[in-house]
Amino acid sequence: MASPHIGTLGEGAIHAALKDWYREPGDRVEVPVGDHVIDLVRGDVLIEIQTGSFSKMKAKLRALVEEHPVRLVHPIAVDRWIVRVSDDGEVLGRRRSPKHGTVADLFAELVAFPDLIDAPNLTIEVVLTREDEIRTHDPTRAWRRKGWVVAGRHLLEVVDRHVFSSSGELAALLGDVPDEFTTRDVAAAVGCQRRLAQQMTYCLREAGAVEMVGKQGNAIVYARA
Repeated sequence: MASPHIGTLGEGAIHAALKDWYREPGDRVEVPVGDHVIDLVRGDVLIEIQTGSFSKMKAKLRALVEEHPVRLVHPIAVDRWIVRVSDDGEVLGRRRSPKHGTVADLFAELVAFPDLIDAPNLTIEVVLTREDEIRTHDPTRAWRRKGWVVAGRHLLEVVDRHVFSSSGELAALLGDVPDEFTTRDVAAAVGCQRRLAQQMTYCLREAGAVEMVGKQGNAIVYARA
């Protein structure tokens, strides 16, 4: 049950909670490596927990994978509750969001650096979560939501983990598509919007896991490489 008051807000709340959940005995925390600070270091592996856009860290990641094994951990909420709070942190309402994330949503972020998917030093881990999305009221912003803006996220539970170390493993997320397929086929197989299907094929094409083999009208036809 939600707490009647919510204190610390901000994206850092879920990042800190995941770092604490992920941490194992012997891990080092907030370790300087060159010009960067790493969330966790486990042996010689650098662990970065990225709760937001991958585009914000692509320069950092490119530099790190040149010399170090890196595990990029990214949470995706399979269930989310929208929690509205007052300025002093009192919970005004809580409802379950109709949106449910899946592992395939990873591709919406991988468009930032699809060429790194097969980098020998990079492993990507998707952590499926349940979380609260905290919203506060600001009448000068978010007019489509009547002034309710996202102020932060709080981790409720980790429900599953999926680890990928190659584009071939990621290509399995295409589902049961035909030998030759379009993004429409991907959307049907995965059960996602066409936009995400386009992001999936783009990333896998850039990584060399799928290739363009023709056209059906205006639609590009792909096949697994």
